[in-house]
Amino acid sequence: MSTRALLVTGGGGVGKTTLAAAIGVVAARRGIRTLVVTVDPARRLADALGTTLGTEPQPLGDEPNLWAAMLDASASWEAIARRHADPAAAERLVANPFFHAATTQFPASQSYAAAEEAVTFIDARAWELVVVDTPPAAGGIDFFTAPRAITDLVGGRLLRWMTGGNLPGRRFFFDRTARPVLRIAGTVLGTQLLDQIAQFFMDLRTTYDGVRRRAKEIEDHLRGAHTVVVTTADPTPLREAVRFFRELPEVARRPEAVIFNRTLPTSWIDADPSGIPEPLASNLRRWAAEAHRQQELRAEFASRYDTRMAVVPWQPEPPTDLDALERLVKASEGLEPVLWDTVD
Repeated sequence: MSTRALLVTGGGGVGKTTLAAAIGVVAARRGIRTLVVTVDPARRLADALGTTLGTEPQPLGDEPNLWAAMLDASASWEAIARRHADPAAAERLVANPFFHAATTQFPASQSYAAAEEAVTFIDARAWELVVVDTPPAAGGIDFFTAPRAITDLVGGRLLRWMTGGNLPGRRFFFDRTARPVLRIAGTVLGTQLLDQIAQFFMDLRTTYDGVRRRAKEIEDHLRGAHTVVVTTADPTPLREAVRFFRELPEVARRPEAVIFNRTLPTSWIDADPSGIPEPLASNLRRWAAEAHRQQELRAEFASRYDTRMAVVPWQPEPPTDLDALERLVKASEGLEPVLWDTVD
């Protein structure tokens, strides 16, 4: 079974988690074996799907073609450490507080773990479509740059100097070069903390070869995936969408669409306030002006970046069950063709 990947990216708060769930529901109900995965710590996807998600894919209710999973960055990094380091070094890493901090607090670390797990699901070939709700860090950019960033971190010049790189006897090299520098810090921070830092550097360095190979595989998968960028007409999300196109031109050249979420109906633009008492008439004029502004923004964005638009209407209440998620896609303009282009 061949597996297609659809990456739903964008900044935080634009509704991409809900849209990823909605796309997954529609695909599954069209007979496509689908997995939806997210790293959303607020568990909004679980709320939208009406279930409690775990780290392992699980089927959802009476939907025979729909699975979902919640990715756990900490658990993913523990698996990465055990996969790429020898057993003793891996155990030291997962027990080291610096490893825990690095893999939970840095946005690139979370994005890399998400990419690693998503690619694992794609490689499993158990689904026809894997829909990935990407982390919102840096407007979704970190998800695409994380493999290179993590490779640079683990194999960076400073870390190679401190650990002796791939030199034989690098532990001796470390003791003679880095330890004297760190020992100065040890007088302030304490010997135990110094030892944890030193051990962390040494053990992290041992993962480099495996992380580099895996990062290359992840980058290859990301280049072959389909991508949609989710935004709204609000200034901050729109700036993040523009930044995505500017900083990731190799990805932005091939998005399936830019999805403008929570849009006002264009029919409001020509609404006639005649005969309506104030202040209702003033409110109607303001909403008409906002609908017109949103329409112009979409047209300008499509023209500037030569990409097609999909429009999802504003909803008075967020969808919280599978039927409501399907209705959201059906009420949109241009979203279903994105799905069919992905799986065809």
